[in-house]
Amino acid sequence: MKLIILDRDGVINEDSDDYIRSVNEWIPIPGSIKAIARLKNHGYTVAVATNQSGLARGYFDLSTLAAMHEKFRLLLEESGQHIDAIVYCPHGPDDQCMCRKPAPGMLHAIARRFSVDPVDIITVGDSLHDYQAARAAGMSFALVKTGKGRRTLSSGKLPRQVPVFTDLSEFVDDLIAGEIC
Repeated sequence: MKLIILDRDGVINEDSDDYIRSVNEWIPIPGSIKAIARLKNHGYTVAVATNQSGLARGYFDLSTLAAMHEKFRLLLEESGQHIDAIVYCPHGPDDQCMCRKPAPGMLHAIARRFSVDPVDIITVGDSLHDYQAARAAGMSFALVKTGKGRRTLSSGKLPRQVPVFTDLSEFVDDLIAGEIC
């Protein structure tokens, strides 16, 4: 099984330092839905692992989060595809849980769910926490410049060997072309 784990905010949909708090604020990054559909069409299992501390902070509730994810699912359906799993951490940064990235808990849960060895999984994110979680889980990582990606890249905290892509579409192009192992 070929498994890709995507971060949500900043990779699939537009991000905001003020949080994505409503269905109307959940706006796909141009090309991201088609990129996921292309992954699926090429035999990949695609899961999402996303920190959603807005729940713990009271910025939105579970029904709003479910509605955001339903919007995402419907957009994928319009492209003839589906998402295989969405896993989220509802905790705040001070809760010391094992699921909130940079901890690897969500990534481990997805690997177990699909019975895939972590070394065979590629994670795609836009933040240092995404990278740190992937590394702690023993997974490969690719950075996209969307969302917080440019800020993450300019921080100088990522190792030079981390592959960097303009967006999810470019990542998928290179993956399908065999330029990423």
